[in-house]
Amino acid sequence: MVDQTSISQVPRNATVARMTSETTISVALTVDGTGEANVETGIGFYDHMWTAFAKHGRFDLTIRAAGDLQVDAHHTMEDVALAVGQAFHEALGDRAGIVRMGDALVPLDEALVQAVIDISGRPFAAVDLAFIGERIGEAPTEMVSHVLRSFATTAQVTLHVRMLAGANDHHVAEATMKALGRALDAATTVDPRIAGTVPSTKGTLTT
Repeated sequence: MVDQTSISQVPRNATVARMTSETTISVALTVDGTGEANVETGIGFYDHMWTAFAKHGRFDLTIRAAGDLQVDAHHTMEDVALAVGQAFHEALGDRAGIVRMGDALVPLDEALVQAVIDISGRPFAAVDLAFIGERIGEAPTEMVSHVLRSFATTAQVTLHVRMLAGANDHHVAEATMKALGRALDAATTVDPRIAGTVPSTKGTLTT
């Protein structure tokens, strides 16, 4: 019999530092956490997005970002997403024993968003979100889709996100991040039936 307790206690952590002429980013991630988030990006609503992601994905996540906000929010939002994605890629190692695929449908009042993820090793994102305004606080709404695509690229996952209903931009964006967190939590869950085995007919999810 497989000892599920011992499997679940294998640490899946990562720290990532990303520095360019535009941003300085640090990320600390624990995949098997409790949803504790400490996020400071200089963009209030963006902090809220990643905090909701961590809370509902049960990830412990610390983000510190200093970016060229005097230009706009683009570089900071993109580079944070790239760093968080890289942290998941590193923390999951060879992907042995994981469920691999996850699906979440999340409501927030009138909004309803679905996220489906495959930790496939093949970066791809199909995002279908509709926003009414140009900004939520200081965060450009056009960047929400770009954040998801950036995350999928460095996490090396296949990601589909679609809005099924919504009239409030804040609700749509928040439901999106909650759905991403829940879908990723499901996909990264360890299945004791396949302990030590990569869930792929190729035998790898990293090449």
